[in-house]
Amino acid sequence: MSHGQNGAHVPVLRDEVVEWLMPRPGGVYVDGTLGLGGHAGAILERTAPDGRLIGFEWDEDAAAMAADRLARFGGRLTLVQASYADLVPELDRLGIKGVDGLVVDLGVSSLQLDRIERGFSFRGDGALDMRMDRSRSVTAATLVAELSEEQLADLFYHYGEERQARRIARFLVAARQEEPVATTGRLAAIVAAAVPRKYHPSKVHVATKVFQALRIAVNGELDNLTRLLATAPAVLKPGARICIITFQSLEDRIVKQSFLHNPAYQVVSRRPIGPSAGEIEHNPRARSAKLRVAARA
Repeated sequence: MSHGQNGAHVPVLRDEVVEWLMPRPGGVYVDGTLGLGGHAGAILERTAPDGRLIGFEWDEDAAAMAADRLARFGGRLTLVQASYADLVPELDRLGIKGVDGLVVDLGVSSLQLDRIERGFSFRGDGALDMRMDRSRSVTAATLVAELSEEQLADLFYHYGEERQARRIARFLVAARQEEPVATTGRLAAIVAAAVPRKYHPSKVHVATKVFQALRIAVNGELDNLTRLLATAPAVLKPGARICIITFQSLEDRIVKQSFLHNPAYQVVSRRPIGPSAGEIEHNPRARSAKLRVAARA
């Protein structure tokens, strides 16, 4: 999910999601990452007049904005403030036994990236937070302060695929001994100093992978995705489609392997579906998006 260059909300791969999900009137669909409601709105429009959508969103700010943006759909939308990992128990609580389709967009929303105080971005100097659900106790600052040098290096390597992980961890531990690393700006500066200039990427900030690793760890993102993929078949009707948009290789690998090796899934898209050149031009954040689609066998 993201914003375009003009500031309007632009859900990534919106048209492709609607095409592959194949929503229809009278169906019940789940948006596991409601965000600001872009995909949900398109699905609700396509399923008029009586289709229903259950939207999961554990970020209270995004949930409130989505509820406002989608208010025109009235009772056809049910908003659940919870993680998509809790899909099965939450649908059970609502008395919903089967759904006709599920979409999950694993991108960080522009609402989170653009609010410096949330700590997801290095574009400003905000508190090192990164919690999607702010009722959780562990922040990125907690991990940076409490993990050992070896644990930090492993975290950056496995969750960020950062080749300079050990050097960054060494610099970070040395820096925190002088004073706590509590802001995004200080963390980004430490990473920039740790990585030799010749290894700085040309198109993204040098701290991108470290920030990704900490965000994944704080929010349990890979565990949540694995849990979703394992449990979703229990609530998907036969033939129902599951569409998942990833933005980095760790997530994409998990989705690909689950679709291939879980007999409850039948792969629909043999190759991941990417954004068009036009979409990337209007919304540069979409460039790394990959959509994979499977059906309930």
